Amino acid sequence: MAEQEVPYASLDTPAVLVDMDKLEANIREMSQLAADAGVRLRPQIKVHESADIARMQIEMGAYAVEVSPLGQAEAMAEAGFNDLIVAHPTLYSNRKLETLKRLLTKPGLKLTIVVDMIEQAESVSRAGQEVGRSVPVLIKVDVNRPLGGFSRFGIPPGEPVLNLAKKLSLLPNIEFIGIYAHEVGAKPTQESVDKYAFEAATLMAETAKMLRSNGFKIEHVSVGGSPTIRSTCRYIKEGKFPEITEVHPGNFVIGDIVYMKNFGNTREVIAVTVLTSVMNTVHSNFAIVDAGYKTIGADSIIARREEQGFFWNGMPSFGYVQGRPDLWFGRMAAESGMLYYMDPAPEKKLHIGERLEIVPNNTTLVINIHDNMYGVRKGKIERVFPVTSRGQGN
Repeated sequence: MAEQEVPYASLDTPAVLVDMDKLEANIREMSQLAADAGVRLRPQIKVHESADIARMQIEMGAYAVEVSPLGQAEAMAEAGFNDLIVAHPTLYSNRKLETLKRLLTKPGLKLTIVVDMIEQAESVSRAGQEVGRSVPVLIKVDVNRPLGGFSRFGIPPGEPVLNLAKKLSLLPNIEFIGIYAHEVGAKPTQESVDKYAFEAATLMAETAKMLRSNGFKIEHVSVGGSPTIRSTCRYIKEGKFPEITEVHPGNFVIGDIVYMKNFGNTREVIAVTVLTSVMNTVHSNFAIVDAGYKTIGADSIIARREEQGFFWNGMPSFGYVQGRPDLWFGRMAAESGMLYYMDPAPEKKLHIGERLEIVPNNTTLVINIHDNMYGVRKGKIERVFPVTSRGQGN
């Protein structure tokens, strides 16, 4: 959308704002890190879900993009992206296989599938045979369990990967091209993040060497959690891990409180806020705004409850009120949120109609429940970002 001379304060609330200066600075930093390290940058777009932001990332240096589920791949392919990795190994139903076959028959689309079970690969093989096409496949490696992090998808590095690779090589219409890891779970200190990034990269490099020594001519070795990407790129730049070919950070470009606590960003560079209005001030100890579960999600980051300052008066926080550290976003209903006064001074009280911006705990939840985001700069709406793959989390 062309630039508009419209003050963003004129927006009806609630609305999702994207600070264009911060967004562009984050994209530039991400691109520069990869360029300095000499590796391809393939951002994970599951957080912003926007074809327009993905295009900005490619225009500013990214090689291509990746998605999480097949539904997002279909939306991004429809938007014109022709090189996609599907990072979540989620091929477990006939419906998903039909989606995969549709994508495999799309002219000009290179689609790479990540698997961590032979059953998934067998399904990919059948789909490839039915459409008469070989399908590039990556093995998802779980580097987090050995490192004490947050294990999710993937199999252990080393021998388990080699054994699965041997099975993949026997399947028709499967082209095994490499290994993929998403490292997450380091303790939030610079020393811990550096160590975690180094150890994850080491596991991937050693696994890549093992595969190549056993005759596999793999072309892809990737890592890239947002909290570790700076450390990883620094090590690669220093020549420590020549085996790594690609990095795929995601939330780096947007940021939120979750990633701030994981040492992935600072509060100052978080690009997304939720614009909300005060709708009720009848209570003396809190005001009510028009941002509730249906606007901002419901992530209280409860896993961090042991941290000092997590609770205030027994309540967790659902987000940070920009410029108002005296307000505690401690409770929500479906269409409303309660901002508690931590400072009882009369001059701190909110007024009906007052506008506030909330930095969300979890940006992924926020974006996926909105149709559009509004890119703003110097108080004006510069562009509108449609949420291209909204609701395609399958």
